[in-house]
Amino acid sequence: MLFGSRRNPAFPFSSYITVDLHSNKLQGHFPLFFISSYLDYSRNNFSSSIPTDIGDFISTESYLSLSSNNFHGAIPKSICNASGKVLDLSNNSLSGNIPQCLTQLPQLSVIDLKRNNLSGTIPDNFFNICELQTLDLSNNQIQGKFPKSLVNCSKLEVLNIGNNNIADTFPCFLMSLSTLHILVLRSNKFYGNIGCPKTSGTWPVLQIIDLAHNNFSGDMPGRMSLTWQAMVSNEDDSPTELGFFGFSYQCESQYSRICYPVYYKDAITASIKGLELDVVKILTIFTLIDYSSNKFNGSIPEEIGELKSLYVLNLSGNAFTGKIPSSFGKMRQLESLDLSKNHLSGQIPPEFANLNFLSHLNVSYNQLTGRIPTNTQLSTFPSTSFEGNKGLWGPPLTSDTAIVLPPPKLNGDEIDWNVISAEIGFTCGFGIAVGSLLFCKRWSKWYYRAMFNILFKIFPKLEHRFGNHRRHVYINQRYWRR
Repeated sequence: MLFGSRRNPAFPFSSYITVDLHSNKLQGHFPLFFISSYLDYSRNNFSSSIPTDIGDFISTESYLSLSSNNFHGAIPKSICNASGKVLDLSNNSLSGNIPQCLTQLPQLSVIDLKRNNLSGTIPDNFFNICELQTLDLSNNQIQGKFPKSLVNCSKLEVLNIGNNNIADTFPCFLMSLSTLHILVLRSNKFYGNIGCPKTSGTWPVLQIIDLAHNNFSGDMPGRMSLTWQAMVSNEDDSPTELGFFGFSYQCESQYSRICYPVYYKDAITASIKGLELDVVKILTIFTLIDYSSNKFNGSIPEEIGELKSLYVLNLSGNAFTGKIPSSFGKMRQLESLDLSKNHLSGQIPPEFANLNFLSHLNVSYNQLTGRIPTNTQLSTFPSTSFEGNKGLWGPPLTSDTAIVLPPPKLNGDEIDWNVISAEIGFTCGFGIAVGSLLFCKRWSKWYYRAMFNILFKIFPKLEHRFGNHRRHVYINQRYWRR
């Protein structure tokens, strides 16, 4: 169906309050409906720009979703005229800056602008009275610093600014937001340490933290993770789905029969079991830590093993050293573990036999040694999970035979003086001995006399052949020609 403009008299639905036309094949210009409280045009083929006066047709407490279309151009500032609840413009081709007024709407609970071509910076003017629960600006071209005023949004549950160009340090001030469930900073230009020693706040309900593909460095804090109670233990929690469900149905009045559902489901893209997956339905029991592709060093803290409700742990592509903590055996819910491309040494802890739910493991390209633990599902993983560890042996990597490591190779600028001194000593000794025989008659006479005496003692019959000449120093030339 091809829509005309909102002023087309052939389109008679200007008095509608609720409009839900999502998941169709609608195209053409974007239609508007006067004073609409619920507009859902998501998952269609609209390819125009968003009308500049769209805000004049959205009432308060509204729901607006234009996601998954082909809208282009800038976000009109008039969209700030209505203090709605949900604004979803994701999965389009919108460009330009984020309107400054957008972060100043006190009633707005969801701002979803992911997967567009937005640029500029995130407005740093969030009001003290902020009802925001979800802010998703991922997969854009946003630059600049992290907005510190976001700390005013005391109800924030989901923050996703992944896949942008933001360059800043770790936002320790967010530790004061005790409601935070999901923090995604992946694929930006964040740098420095992630420890927050001067911050007393905690994240008791944090279940997903994704810092992958940044420039974070230093040690991995262990004590901070112990405050993430949702990862330590959630046995008493019933699984619920994350998302905005502030009210299940919105009605025009107490006695009105005109009602419509208002809901929003959070979704993220995460690296799980070696694959990039879109997690659409995020249950509160799903937990993930992804610190991959950074510059973390030092040893992996033993405290990580206390995260008994952790499902996914990815520490690959860093510079971790030392042994794999044996406390990992306590993480009985762990399904995916990636420690590849580090500098870990020692053996794979036998406590890994306790990880009954582990379905993905990658410890490749480290410096691990010893036998791969047997009688566990570790032997069922592919050999690529263990490759790149010269001292590691056993099924499925090799046959059940120990590997003897060769002596370490010397670098070009290192000299083994033990070998050099032996060679120099042999050369010098040999040269002195030969030189003495050639140029010192006294030494040569003594040498031949000694050799004759030794030879005659070994072969007595030779003495009769030489006769009286056995005491001569030099051998008759005719004898040596025979």
